[in-house]
Amino acid sequence: MGRVAGRFARVEPRRRATALVLGLLSDLPRKNCWTLAEHAGDATPDGMQHLLLRAKWDADAIRDDIRAYVIEHLADDQAVLVVDETGDLKKGTATVGVQRQYTGTAGRIENAQVAVYLVYSAARGHAAIDRALYVPRSWTEDPDRCRSAGIPDDLVFASKPQLAARMVERALDAGTPARWVAGDEVYGDNPHLRTALEHRRTGYVLAVSSTHPITTHAGKFQAKTLTARIPKRTWQRLSAGAGAKGERYYDWAQVDIHDPAGRPGHWCLLVRRNRRTGELAFYRCFSPRPVALSKLVRVAGRRWTIEETFQASKGLTGLDEHQVRRWTSWHRWVTLAMLAHAFLAVTAATERRDRPALNGRIPLTGNEIQHLFAALISPVHDLAHRLRWSHWRRRHQARARACHYRRQATVQP
Repeated sequence: MGRVAGRFARVEPRRRATALVLGLLSDLPRKNCWTLAEHAGDATPDGMQHLLLRAKWDADAIRDDIRAYVIEHLADDQAVLVVDETGDLKKGTATVGVQRQYTGTAGRIENAQVAVYLVYSAARGHAAIDRALYVPRSWTEDPDRCRSAGIPDDLVFASKPQLAARMVERALDAGTPARWVAGDEVYGDNPHLRTALEHRRTGYVLAVSSTHPITTHAGKFQAKTLTARIPKRTWQRLSAGAGAKGERYYDWAQVDIHDPAGRPGHWCLLVRRNRRTGELAFYRCFSPRPVALSKLVRVAGRRWTIEETFQASKGLTGLDEHQVRRWTSWHRWVTLAMLAHAFLAVTAATERRDRPALNGRIPLTGNEIQHLFAALISPVHDLAHRLRWSHWRRRHQARARACHYRRQATVQP
C-alpha cells in the first residue's frame, strides 16, 4: 500500500483503501462494501461506498503501479502477455455494461457483465496488470443509459480484441519485458490484433477456430483441412507445461504459413492433438525469427495461467464480488482486487525463491499465503460492534423492502 499511497490526495481515502484491500485479503465468505466496512470496524458502509464512487483518486495510476510492482518482482524477457475475458452474472439492466451475452463463466448466454484482462505470465509467477470493461453497442448507442452509469461521454464502442490490443500496447509502451502474446479464438481470429502485434515485432501464439483460413504456398485452406494433410511422422509428443496433475503432454505439429506481402518474420499454424480423444486445437503463430516447436508449445501452454489468475482473484480477493453499478466504481473495485492478488502472487514467488520447500512440503501457494495473512490481520471486534451491524443491516433491508413494495404498488392496477 505504501507504493500507491501517493495516488490519494487525502489521508482519509488512503486509509480507507488500505482497509478495503486488507478486507479483500481476509477470509470473509463474501466481500462487498457491507462486509468490508464491518471487517474494518466502520459503523456503516458509507465510507467504503464513498471511496469507490466519489473520493478523489486515480484507479488507472494505481493500475500502472501494479504493473510496475509485478514486473519488478516477476520480470522475465521470455514472459507472455495473456489476454482473455471473464464474465460476472448480474441481475437487472442498470449495472454498467450488463446485457444478455455469452460468458465462459456460465458457459452460455446470460445476463452478464464482461471484462477483458491482461496477465503477465512469467516463469516465477503470474498476475493481472490491466483491465478493460467491455461496453456493448446496446450501451454505447444509448447516451442516456451511459450517462446514468457514469460512462465517459467520449467512450465509443470497442470490441474485445480492440480492448486487448490497447492493453498490450500500453504494457509494451511502458517497457514491460515480454516477448509473446497469447489468447483464445476471440483474439486469434481477429486480423487487426495480429497485425498490430506484427508491426511491433512481438511474437504471438493465438488460438484460432477450426475454420480459420490459412494461406500456404499450395493455396488457402481451412485450419482443419490443412491439418488432415500433415504427415504422421511430423507429430511430436511435447509438454505444454506442468499442470495440477503433472506435465500436460499432447501431440503437436506445425505448418508454415505464407505471407503474400513478403514481410520479414515467420508465421505458422500450430496444431495440438489430444493423445486420448484425438481432439484438435489450432494456433496461429508469429515470431520475428524462426523458433523451435517446443518454444511455441510452451507459449501456448502459458495461456492457461490467465484462467488460474481468474480463479485466484475471484476466490481469494473478491474480484467478482463487487456490488457496484457505475463506471468509476467498477474500475476502482477491480483495480484494488488486482492489487490484492498481485501481493499474493509476488509473495508466493518471493517465498519460492528465498525459502525453497523442504521435508516433502510443496512451496507456499497464494491460497496458503492468503490463509496465513488473514490470520495475522484478522481484527478483534467486540460484541457491541457485531450487534450494531446486525441492527444496521436489518434497518436497511426493511427500508429497501418498503421502497420496493411502494414502487410495485404504483405500477400495478
